[in-house]
Amino acid sequence: MVSINDVAKLAGVSNATVSRVFGKKEYVRKSTRERVLKAAAELDYKPNRVARSLRTRSSKIIGLIISDIQNPFFTTLVRAVEDVAYEHNYAVFLCNSDEDLNKEALYIELMISEKVAGVIIVPTREDQCSPQRLIDTGIPTVSVDRRVLGCEIDTVILDNIKGAYALVEHLIQHGHHRIGAILSFLEITTGRERLEGYKNALRDHGIALDPQLIKTGLPKEKIGYANTTELLNLPQPPSAIFAGNNLLAVGTIRAIYEFGLSIPEDISLVSFDDQEWATLMKPKITVAAQPTYELGQKAAELVMERINNDQNPNKLVMMEPKLHFRESVGPPITPKEVNPQLQDQY
Repeated sequence: MVSINDVAKLAGVSNATVSRVFGKKEYVRKSTRERVLKAAAELDYKPNRVARSLRTRSSKIIGLIISDIQNPFFTTLVRAVEDVAYEHNYAVFLCNSDEDLNKEALYIELMISEKVAGVIIVPTREDQCSPQRLIDTGIPTVSVDRRVLGCEIDTVILDNIKGAYALVEHLIQHGHHRIGAILSFLEITTGRERLEGYKNALRDHGIALDPQLIKTGLPKEKIGYANTTELLNLPQPPSAIFAGNNLLAVGTIRAIYEFGLSIPEDISLVSFDDQEWATLMKPKITVAAQPTYELGQKAAELVMERINNDQNPNKLVMMEPKLHFRESVGPPITPKEVNPQLQDQY
């Protein structure tokens, strides 16, 4: 096999000069370049582009670490990243962390060992800067859907507080004062910020905060089902439920129907995420829709900018939810009086 050393000897130049000629990134005198190319042609030398990309960290692969591809939200986000990557002649290397810190760390190390050009990550925990390993290695990294504290990193997120506030306020405007919240665990941005929006709406409308009505856990259907079952078994169950994402909402709906209840006649429901089933159901579900494709698209564009040596300060891009008020909210069966409480309850 002809090596770069063979070409350098025949052309009478150093190995570094041959690398510069084929790398096309540094100036090489025209006569020298022609001599190198002539030697390479005579020897039928073909540069090992894979090896070169590994050395220079310029592989044509974008790493993408998400929490769960079975969640339709992430399916759409992945599609957006892939579309942008394809436009730039990059491929996407997809991993699922399953909300597991150890699995996330394993995939981060894999991204580093494979010398990917950049990484887009949905961090498993807000308070642990797992992407720092990527940053320290010099791999351009963007966080999407969730914040991660303590990291100097580009971030693309939704205004979760605003969306949650609007959904809960919509329930309050229909007379609900006992509102259950089924949310992701609070170590991630979406769970914590949507809880904050929920609390803010109750506080601003003078409604007492009841900790019994707040349930958190993994953002999966079975958790939504289990937590809704707990709420409906309370001596005084909620008259409405706010579900923190589409999978939790599916579990919530299943539990409601298994209790023999109707939406919205017996209990009202609002949710984050606007999946197709939300409009196919009877009643259609009131939601805060996320611009999911745009979130993934912007994250991919940012990582491409960083790959191309963008030295600008880190960016925080916050997108707006869109509220769709439909048929799943009605008045409570037994309206409750507003019960103003001290601010420290929140």
